[in-house]
Amino acid sequence: MTGSIVEVALAGALLLLSHFVPPAPGNRARIVARTGEGAYMGLYSLVSVAAIVWLCLAWAAAPVVPLWEAGILRWVPAVVLPFALILFVAAYTTRNPTSVGQGASLLPETARGVLRITRNPLLWSVTAWALSHLVANGDLASVLFFGTFAMLAGLGTVLLERKIALREGARWDAFAAVTSNVPFAAILQGRQRLDLREIGPVRIGAAFALTLALVQFHGWLFGVPAIPPG
Repeated sequence: MTGSIVEVALAGALLLLSHFVPPAPGNRARIVARTGEGAYMGLYSLVSVAAIVWLCLAWAAAPVVPLWEAGILRWVPAVVLPFALILFVAAYTTRNPTSVGQGASLLPETARGVLRITRNPLLWSVTAWALSHLVANGDLASVLFFGTFAMLAGLGTVLLERKIALREGARWDAFAAVTSNVPFAAILQGRQRLDLREIGPVRIGAAFALTLALVQFHGWLFGVPAIPPG
């Protein structure tokens, strides 16, 4: 590791390119035709993991180049984290038509629980985590690091939905009509309603338990406390 800002930028660029270029419909078809589905998935996973590891190591070694004084913004992750984790937990415990292998449930009536809030709870949980940490750090390396993950997840929602819409046509249109990509947009537009009972106390409780665990061990894991001192 050279510990430079340039290295963080290069690692972030590799991560974005590895997720957005090969999976594009035309590119994927050409690659799979030459390598086979198994080899494609193996290489795709290997490059993605390598890019994430490189990005994390480069960010950890990069010099601190301040861009703004975080101040009270250091509290943003602590405020956002419980809500991001509710999306995270619900994403893994709710049947979602946008998830791999669950396209058969692409029906308006499946828009329940967290899907009333957003069609992409997992990706939005990552986006919320990344953006909250970006504003709380206020240095160039962190902007590149967390900005990469925010872009990866945020653009990921758009590209994922475009692919599903092209494949499913009218079925997707019917589901999209009663849901939204951007959290709470369908609710604010009157196309959906919020029902926390469908998310349930177990999911919400699990999210807050994870929040408490991260607050407890954040300093040990990442070298800085989750709750700003003072």
